[in-house]
Amino acid sequence: MLDRIYHLGYAVYDIEAAARFYEENFGARLSEPEVVEDQGIVATMFGVGESRIELVQPTRPDSPVGKFLARRGEGFHHVAFEVDDLEEALAGLKAKGVELIDESPRIGAGGTRMAFVHPKGAFGVLTELVELPPTPG
Repeated sequence: MLDRIYHLGYAVYDIEAAARFYEENFGARLSEPEVVEDQGIVATMFGVGESRIELVQPTRPDSPVGKFLARRGEGFHHVAFEVDDLEEALAGLKAKGVELIDESPRIGAGGTRMAFVHPKGAFGVLTELVELPPTPG
């Protein structure tokens, strides 16, 4: 079911400062920040080989990332795996009794379709499943 690690998500208080850190110290080339209203975040990514690092900053304190930062502070937030068929992946997990946050896909950063598996269902790790938009041509 899992194709590859798509990205690792880091929760940050100040996305501009975090982006500057990765640009100045590691030569990262970050994407334009994107607001994802329904998740209450602004996100930016940079590539590391075939994978990416996603920096996420809450746009409001009551968002999931805002609550995470209040409880745990900055740092690793989630792992995202690319899948070919998100509905099939979610249905299979649900049938196996895995606890999901999202039982149906949502639109995420970059136009991806995504859904989260609850940390209780994945040994304490917030897990995102991502289906990429079709490539033109």
